Amino acid sequence: MNAMNKTKVPIPVYLLIGIIAISFSAIFVRWSDAPASITAMYRLLMTNALMLPFLWNYRNEITRIRLRDWLRTAASGIALGLHFLFWMDSLRFTTVASSTAILTLEPIFVLFGAFLLYGQRTSREAFLAMCVAIIGAICIGWGDFQFSGAALKGDFLSLIGTVAVALHMLWGKSLRERISAFVYSFFVFLFAGLVLAVTNVATGTSFTAYPAKEWGVFLLLAIVPTVFGHYVFNWLLKYMKASSVSMTVLGEPLGASLLAYFLLGEKITTIQLMAGCLLLVGVGLFLRSNEKD
Repeated sequence: MNAMNKTKVPIPVYLLIGIIAISFSAIFVRWSDAPASITAMYRLLMTNALMLPFLWNYRNEITRIRLRDWLRTAASGIALGLHFLFWMDSLRFTTVASSTAILTLEPIFVLFGAFLLYGQRTSREAFLAMCVAIIGAICIGWGDFQFSGAALKGDFLSLIGTVAVALHMLWGKSLRERISAFVYSFFVFLFAGLVLAVTNVATGTSFTAYPAKEWGVFLLLAIVPTVFGHYVFNWLLKYMKASSVSMTVLGEPLGASLLAYFLLGEKITTIQLMAGCLLLVGVGLFLRSNEKD
């Protein structure tokens, strides 16, 4: 049975919800003036606070988790925390389109890692479709790429964050075979938030000196891109290959660029819109080929 039909609600519906949700992440980050490490920390810990009332229902599952899986969950959480730290900081130095376009390298890292770790191969058709999608995504941000100054620093930070989230995705695929999406997500978010908390303590960053607007942004980040974005993608890892889930994230550059146009006043060109169509075609062809039994 094709992965697209393994749930009562069609998988593409969940994918669309996740893509729209994570596309808001860059917008909310740009609205915030707080340090990236603080924004990322509260984003994750507030998500934990929202999930905490339901954790008791999973107490039996939690007690059965093996030490090896706890260590892998911690590693996945650390990788996610580093992703948020570096990627969110990149938005201080470069444009939304440029930063999110660099995130399109994630499927390449995931595909390579899946082959090394799990011996997972990808068909020629799926690989070509991935290339089409990545070309489209890069074209969206190409006009904003700068190879010097602060923008270059921002692009480099985004690249480091991309490597980190690819590792998070690979570990998550393995863990989701044995751990529910709720339990996995709760503890991954917790470990990621604690890593950022330690970072803030080490750098002497204030935990409380922020106006009401910032706390509102932290909460929006927790609810929209984290619960409806990252949690949904963690859930999908049970039904789809990690490379397929990471490919759908390529919709973020298009979604974020459109939102940045309406909400931040950043320009969007005809070429970027055409590139977005190319990206969507590539993603669609990849999913159809990669998720065949």
